[in-house]
Amino acid sequence: MPATAPRSRSRRKPKGEGHFRREEILTAAEGIFVDHGYEGATIRKIADAVGLSSTALYMHFPDKAAILHEICKEAFQALTRAQDVIMEADLPPEQRLRRLIESYIAFGFDNPNAYRLIYLTRPQEAEGAQSAAQEVGIGLFRAFETVVREVDAAGRLKVSPRTAAQVIWAGGHGVVSLLITKPYFDWVEREALVKAMLDTVFDGLIRA
Repeated sequence: MPATAPRSRSRRKPKGEGHFRREEILTAAEGIFVDHGYEGATIRKIADAVGLSSTALYMHFPDKAAILHEICKEAFQALTRAQDVIMEADLPPEQRLRRLIESYIAFGFDNPNAYRLIYLTRPQEAEGAQSAAQEVGIGLFRAFETVVREVDAAGRLKVSPRTAAQVIWAGGHGVVSLLITKPYFDWVEREALVKAMLDTVFDGLIRA
């Protein structure tokens, strides 16, 4: 029988380029977690996807929970940077609030795999995602609540700030999660759907 050809592996990165390999691992792992679930996303699958041995992958991450945590942490940090710009804008609070939730929704559509891992992973598989959410995401939501309280201080809210913040976030999460998990449904044009949903939510929560 002919000898089996050895598995092709990426060449070793030059010294100082380890961060490029780390990003390759995170990119490959993100898709594998989504396609195979947490249990099915083995270290071997992830290592094979980037042309590494399992031993070499462990030099970058101690286990797959650490990989999932890092994927979700980086996603939250990117969203936080985008929202920091909006928080600093010289705009009325209700306009900043609208832009914050629009930024959140755009993030979900632009990063559907990371969004699935953060918000749509089953509880028994979500430890890495939840730890990242607690580390970065809760602070992001608290900043969002700050702007809601500014709207309330101006006498514009019809409900409590806490209720308003959660309703707005739930609306944004709902439209993102439905569209990325149910692409086969006959949705109307995405921008029109998002705008109509946000118009309805804001009209219901904020006095003119």
